[in-house]
Amino acid sequence: MRPRTLSVVLLFVLLTTLTCFSQQTDIRQFSAFGGYSYLSTPSLNLTQRGFDGDFGVNVRSWLTLGGDFSYAAGHSSLVPKDLNAATQAKLAPFLPFLPPGYVISVPYNSATYTYEAGPQFNYRGMKKVTLFVRPALGALHANVTVKPGDPIAKLLVGGLLGTNPTRSDTVVFYGFGGGATWEITPNFGLRAAADVVHYNFFSNLLNGGRNSVRLTVGTKFSFGKNILGK
Repeated sequence: MRPRTLSVVLLFVLLTTLTCFSQQTDIRQFSAFGGYSYLSTPSLNLTQRGFDGDFGVNVRSWLTLGGDFSYAAGHSSLVPKDLNAATQAKLAPFLPFLPPGYVISVPYNSATYTYEAGPQFNYRGMKKVTLFVRPALGALHANVTVKPGDPIAKLLVGGLLGTNPTRSDTVVFYGFGGGATWEITPNFGLRAAADVVHYNFFSNLLNGGRNSVRLTVGTKFSFGKNILGK
């Protein structure tokens, strides 16, 4: 799902419930969410798609504590400007021998896993909509497999990575997010959310930290007692 499409979904959720301003009176103790995830890293021209799930405990009507897991996969290509100075220096001895007009662009496949836990702050002043914001703090694990497509690219990759074209890294990320849930019933709803995070992975190869945007849309199931006691 493209960001524009998700924005339309989120806007629809808000506009279809603007007339429901009475406060929520039935808030279940637990919630579980599962849905589609779109992860974009513009600095690497990398788009990944996958799944996001979370579980939360409503401690108060305005406070939820929980954890989140996501998986997304995609592909892009590495070019010299994506590399740090030390890695570009390793490439330098090869450059005089490249054919005229040869462009260094090496395809790769990427799989990204995120794990986070913490608070979510809710606004429940509308009967059918919950608005929320949350800090984003957790761990990001990435697996990347380089796929050189021609003999020259294979030579360059071999000079940088050796015989193993796969690399993994786990780093901390931080940022913030928010979204809205259309509370169709006390036990079922539709949620759309966005998170912006910063991290620095593969720092021994790439040129510094970068930002990613994750968009999610899916269903939320609520269960347990009504914490408002009504």
